[in-house]
Amino acid sequence: MAQIKTPAKDIVPTGQKMAFGAGHLVLNLLPGALGFFMFFLLTAFGMDPFLAGLLGGLPRIFDALTDPIMGFISDNTKSRWGRRRPYIFVGAILSGILFAVLWQLDPENSELFNFWYFLIFSMIFLIGNTMFATPLVGLGYEMSSDYNERTRIMAFGNTIGQVAWMIVPWFWVIIADPNIFESQAVGVRQLSIIVGGICMVLGILPALFCKEIDSTHMENRKKISFKTMFSNLKELFRGIGLMSKNKPFMKLCGATFLVFNGFQIVAAFSVYIIVFYMFNGSYGAAGTWPAWFSSITAIITAFVVIPIVTAISNKWGKREAFIISTFLSIIGYILKWWGFDVTLNARFNNTELGQTLSNGVAHIFEFLNPYLETAGMTWFSIDASQGIPWLMFIPIPLIAFGLGGLFTIMMSMTADVCDLDELENGMPRKEGTFGAIYWWMVKLGQAIALVLGGLVLKLVGFISDAPTQTADTMVKLRIADIAIPAITAALAIWIMWTYSLNEKRAREIKEELIDRRGDI
Repeated sequence: MAQIKTPAKDIVPTGQKMAFGAGHLVLNLLPGALGFFMFFLLTAFGMDPFLAGLLGGLPRIFDALTDPIMGFISDNTKSRWGRRRPYIFVGAILSGILFAVLWQLDPENSELFNFWYFLIFSMIFLIGNTMFATPLVGLGYEMSSDYNERTRIMAFGNTIGQVAWMIVPWFWVIIADPNIFESQAVGVRQLSIIVGGICMVLGILPALFCKEIDSTHMENRKKISFKTMFSNLKELFRGIGLMSKNKPFMKLCGATFLVFNGFQIVAAFSVYIIVFYMFNGSYGAAGTWPAWFSSITAIITAFVVIPIVTAISNKWGKREAFIISTFLSIIGYILKWWGFDVTLNARFNNTELGQTLSNGVAHIFEFLNPYLETAGMTWFSIDASQGIPWLMFIPIPLIAFGLGGLFTIMMSMTADVCDLDELENGMPRKEGTFGAIYWWMVKLGQAIALVLGGLVLKLVGFISDAPTQTADTMVKLRIADIAIPAITAALAIWIMWTYSLNEKRAREIKEELIDRRGDI
């Protein structure tokens, strides 16, 4: 149980936390927008599904290779502006520009031209995005040396980052609305410019306002140049080898891989279940419910789950907070069986409470619809005449504890691991490399999830171009939607049960480091 009050010098000002949060918003908005925009490679630009799959997978392999290299470069950089901030500034500008350029496709071009255009610019975009994202993560680890303040920093960043996931589910609704854009292709091109511009403006804020540790007297940093490229690669691999022997860090990576991978495998299943099970294959009847499901999950994660997880961590410790939040997510996954049940939702809508709630929402949107129509936001409306699937939203608060607790706690724990590494292996501090390896694990999980998610759909008998699905297929899909993330979350709890780097040990390490090299 935490008993020690955070020293004033270790508390990061709210302004710096807000700037770091703005960076996290970009960190989520770019990949979120990229994922939703990829849908339109098929529908707007006529890309073959196999080629579209390659465009989703090949750049991820390239991205996984560049992350550790960027982490090493950031850790060893010497400049008057610091180790992280120059890369964050330049990377934010490049990321925004290149994201917009990436989507300036034309359906009139040949499929082969669009394929190579998108593949080449994906690689270039990922270089710019890695230049921004990897140093930003490393910066977050070093903004404070206090055990609990680190959790508060990550909670603040992740809360603002969730705003991206409140927004991006609506991109496919907006782009597909003929009242907004004359075609999907035009919608993709124009919206990508808006997203890129927002990311440039918000992305440079951490570079301008966040404070790094003083690295002036940091020892053993390698010289970054073309001449030292091969010797530095050798040093990078040596460092990665040392990290693989760091048991606390390996536990963090393993648990993250399981929780995130389990969630990602079934991430799209909720949409299929809503459309093909709850609304019998009618996208029109399903309307905006898939988007509302995702947005409400993000809202609850940001404003309910993350504050609760932070409070639990401050009171009982980070390991305990992770275990509790992950266990709650398992309960949430199980509750989806009843939450998505068509019969139970129909019964609830026939109750007095269900009718009152639905009528209330209907009245709200009757009031809002004229204003939404004037603002060109008719896509935001809800048709409550068919009843609202209220029970679908009941598991959300518990499910949200999964990823909400995961990244808030795990990123704070990784900062503690960086202290342990310095104690055992000396300078320079390797926040950038640790952050790169940790997020490489996340991206690896995401890449594997894309493959396994498709495999599960095939095994349950889901037919992508069929107007409806069989009852047997939907039962199997609903079981997989619950069982896969629940099992992987339970395995993650088992891994973290013996995690030993608690608050007492973290504070002992901090004091030993201060005695060795002073307070930086």
